[in-house]
Amino acid sequence: MNKKHLPLLLFCSVCFIWGTTWLAMEVAVDTIPPIFATGLRFLIASPILVLLSKIFNQPLLFPKGKNKWIAIVAVFYFAIPFTLMIAGEMYISSGLASIIFANMPIAVMITSTLFLGLRLAIHQFIGLFIAVISLFIILSNELGIGGDNLLIGSGALGLAVAIHAVMYVMVQKHCKDIQVITYNALPSFVAAILLFITSLAFENINVQAFSSSSLMAVGYLGTFASVGGIVAYFKLGQISTPFTASICFLIFPLVALALSAATSGAAISEQSILMLLPLLSGILLTKVPLSKFKAARKLVTSSQ
Repeated sequence: MNKKHLPLLLFCSVCFIWGTTWLAMEVAVDTIPPIFATGLRFLIASPILVLLSKIFNQPLLFPKGKNKWIAIVAVFYFAIPFTLMIAGEMYISSGLASIIFANMPIAVMITSTLFLGLRLAIHQFIGLFIAVISLFIILSNELGIGGDNLLIGSGALGLAVAIHAVMYVMVQKHCKDIQVITYNALPSFVAAILLFITSLAFENINVQAFSSSSLMAVGYLGTFASVGGIVAYFKLGQISTPFTASICFLIFPLVALALSAATSGAAISEQSILMLLPLLSGILLTKVPLSKFKAARKLVTSSQ
């Protein structure tokens, strides 16, 4: 393959995998309880990640003095947030769930400002304001249609986003030097064990009731979403720019919305569809590096 086409291939792969992940989660919880489904997902993913760690010569254990973070990442990056995501889809459509999660860059920016002292440029403040207001309008529109169930689902997704954003800040402070496969391999296995124990205690597991489509969806989540999506996204960040990689957050909700409407007819309202443009524009604005604005200003000045 021509290397110049690799960034485009990785970009399309990430957008497709992340976009289809939400439909897969919706199908998975159709017959499989959410905690058990999430545990099964990571049980499938962990041996693949262990194998990849051997292939790419990345360690399984965290660096000396940081092994306690294996348990922290397992609980607060994998077990709790991913269970909240899949449980939330028992109440809201996969399309709306993807829209809520697309605001992850906004949540990360806010937590980085609070805990890491990140200073925002003016255009980022503007983008943040536009995105937050747009998301508020979308959720207000959908809550008026979906009622209490939609409030529960949206709350679960919002809490998952918040926990992931805080974990991002903690990782930046304490585990920045840990390689991506190392960060995912053992914690995902520990998360699977903890989730199975929790599921046996709180969920009614009837394996005979699991449908083939739900099992296939969990298999897809464990291989393509939890492994393929991670590897493709971080590889994209390595060979392109963080800004290019972050644009995936603008594309995958559109994929998820299209799939949700095509497969189940669970389309969001027209008013919410219209608000997607300012929402995604606001997210994009927060990710544009200040250097691009300075370069554009110089270009305009020199042409006058």
